[in-house]
Amino acid sequence: MASLDRRAVVVAAVAACVIAALVPSFAQTNSSTAPEQPLPYSHKLHVALGLRCQQCHPNPDPGESMTFPATSFCMTCHMAVAKEKPAIQKLSAVAVAKKAVPWVRINAVPAGIYWSHRSHLLAGAKCTVCHGEVGQMDVVAKTVDVTTMKGCIACHKQFRASTGCEFCHEGK
Repeated sequence: MASLDRRAVVVAAVAACVIAALVPSFAQTNSSTAPEQPLPYSHKLHVALGLRCQQCHPNPDPGESMTFPATSFCMTCHMAVAKEKPAIQKLSAVAVAKKAVPWVRINAVPAGIYWSHRSHLLAGAKCTVCHGEVGQMDVVAKTVDVTTMKGCIACHKQFRASTGCEFCHEGK
C-alpha cells in the first residue's frame, strides 16, 4: 500500500510539474508590482550608505528564510538620523513597543514547495538573481519571476542546477 501511495504522490507531482510548466509566465516581468508598505524605505539610499543585504536580512537556522530587520537594528542609526521625520517617528514607536514592522512581502514561495535561501546562497547565488536590483530601488517592486515554476526552472537551467521535480516537490 505504501508503494501505491508513493507512486500516486510521484504521479501527482509530475502532473503538477507538467501543468505548471505549461502555464504562461515570464522569467523577467515587465510590469513592476510594488505593494504599499507600512513605512517608506529606500534600499537605494541605505545601500549607498554601505549596508549590505545580510546586515538587515539575516538567515537564521535552518536557513529557509531571510528575515526582516529588527526595529532595534534600524534604531541604532535612527535614534539620531532623520528622527524628526514622521516615518522615523512611526518606526520609533514600533521599536518602543518591541514589535516588528509589518512589512508586506514582495515574493512568497507557493505552498508545497521546498525553498531554502541558505542552499541558494551556498551555491553562490546573489540576492539580485532572484530579487532584481533592489539596491537601486527607492520602492521595492517585484521585477523578477522567482515564485513560479517557469521562473525557477529558467534560472536552474541558466545556472545548471537540478530541474528534477523531486528537487523541490518531494522528500524535503
